[in-house]
Amino acid sequence: MQTIPDSLCFLNGSFGPLAQAKVSVLDRGFMFGDGVYEAVPVYGKRLFRFNQHMARLDRNLAKLRIANPHTHEQWLDHCRKLIAAQAADDQLVYIEVTRGVAVRDHGMPTGITPTVFIMTNAMKPASPEQRHQGVACVSARDFRWEHGDIKCVSLLGNVMARQVAADAGAVETIMFRSGFLTEASSSNVWIVHEGALLGPPKDEHVLEGIRYELLRELCEEEGIAYNLRPIPEADVFAADEIMLTSATKEVLSVTTLDKQPVGHGALHGKPGPVYAKLYQAYQQAKAVQSI
Repeated sequence: MQTIPDSLCFLNGSFGPLAQAKVSVLDRGFMFGDGVYEAVPVYGKRLFRFNQHMARLDRNLAKLRIANPHTHEQWLDHCRKLIAAQAADDQLVYIEVTRGVAVRDHGMPTGITPTVFIMTNAMKPASPEQRHQGVACVSARDFRWEHGDIKCVSLLGNVMARQVAADAGAVETIMFRSGFLTEASSSNVWIVHEGALLGPPKDEHVLEGIRYELLRELCEEEGIAYNLRPIPEADVFAADEIMLTSATKEVLSVTTLDKQPVGHGALHGKPGPVYAKLYQAYQQAKAVQSI
């Protein structure tokens, strides 16, 4: 049995112990997964690319027809209070907004107050071994719903996809829909071909990770070609490099896919040079893009 930490959290206007936080069983987040969330990395007690996370929160709330219950300045104030209460310098702030509490009915009710929840935990970054050796992934058909672009709390499909990797002793499940790359269970996926970084286009099947724009910026700084286009499954398995990006992974090299080494020649099954450049550039960005 897991013990719930007694750290400070924010729920519906009040700060209190996480272990004592409670919501109604009629909350639509509990009943339907009717809500959205954000996970914002914190380095040295400073929020990384906070404005971009807030912009995505706005977009996703609008897609669900939920009014943002706070201004960006209010969100920032709440987050900073929770960050200050945690001992760890590097943290991950979790923000969730559901439609609120209503009598159970599938339609979207109006005139109810959204439920707002924020907590923060110590960051769990990739290990030095994973950074040095890369990680193993498996592939699977993308069996999730058609709105992967919404960062919603209805994550059962992602949970099932991640378990595919866990059962195989891998870190992530890289998914394909109709023969083309979409994303992993909780990461965006990138490949390198002839020195260029390639990613799937932003569409309804892919969550627009905060690192989409960040990697574009870093590629421009490092002189690396960057392109978003449909990526056939065969191109992923033939790639020079494969990478994952997420709030906790930052940018992480995939060196084995379905038990087969990634890459060619001397880099067969090893992190490649594009990954090395982007990882170092990412560390520099953390120092200047946090507030």
